[in-house]
Amino acid sequence: MEKKYAELKLGERAAILSICTYIILSSIKLFIGFQSGSEALKADGWNNFTDIIASVAVLIGLRLSQKPADKDHPYGHWKAETVASLIASFIMVSVGLQVLFQAFTSFFHASSTVPDLIAAYTALGCGAVMFLVYRYNLHLGKKINNQAVKAAAKDNFSDSMVSFGTAIGIIGAQFHLTFLDPLAACIVGLLICKTAWEIFRETTHYLTDGFDVLVIDQYKKTIINVEGVKSVKQIKARNYGNSPVVDVVITVNQELDITHAHDISSKVEDVLINEYDALEVHVHIEPEKAKG
Repeated sequence: MEKKYAELKLGERAAILSICTYIILSSIKLFIGFQSGSEALKADGWNNFTDIIASVAVLIGLRLSQKPADKDHPYGHWKAETVASLIASFIMVSVGLQVLFQAFTSFFHASSTVPDLIAAYTALGCGAVMFLVYRYNLHLGKKINNQAVKAAAKDNFSDSMVSFGTAIGIIGAQFHLTFLDPLAACIVGLLICKTAWEIFRETTHYLTDGFDVLVIDQYKKTIINVEGVKSVKQIKARNYGNSPVVDVVITVNQELDITHAHDISSKVEDVLINEYDALEVHVHIEPEKAKG
């Protein structure tokens, strides 16, 4: 359990890094955007501003996940971080739809004003910084197997692409190719919505107790190899935070006394906890029925 709380602390580091980065980049983009007359860069800055809210939601989720079990939450508060990821997906899709709407309308209200080239340099630099943040958070999310941090990393990647797309539009405007600005914005908006959908699909799968059937098969093969287990009659699993809770029904020799049967049950619990980092394992024992 101490390991899980330590991993959540690392997850907090990723959320705090994202928040600090977004505050700095959004401030720079908005300032340069207004100074250079770049609507695209200002939109990118407001996009990062909304990401601060999403990152704060993730941080709150990680903090709530560390609360110990209580009367109303006997399994603890591990799913809070998954809820935070779900909230982040809603914020992301709202931003993506807003970008798409603005890009679509700009096709019919194209501006003849050419923004200063410093706006493009700013977008490129901010995109590079955000890409580095994405790589760091992705590595950390995989290391601690944390859904909220992985979701934050995907958001970081989308924001990096937004900045690069913004730079393309601004550079295109220098050559009076004004259609590139809304075109790049459309592509970026679709990318944001796609990323939000992937996060939404993954988090709702967790929250509705969905579980990978291939992993269930691995559990079953591991249990059947435990000495004394005759068969696995039933096995189910669900996720709490980043760790599974497993319910399994096994059969043992009907002639065993209760002490030996309990020892087998303990072995099954230990192997799933040690090999698969299970949060809890509930084992029900039934006697093996005589054949014939």
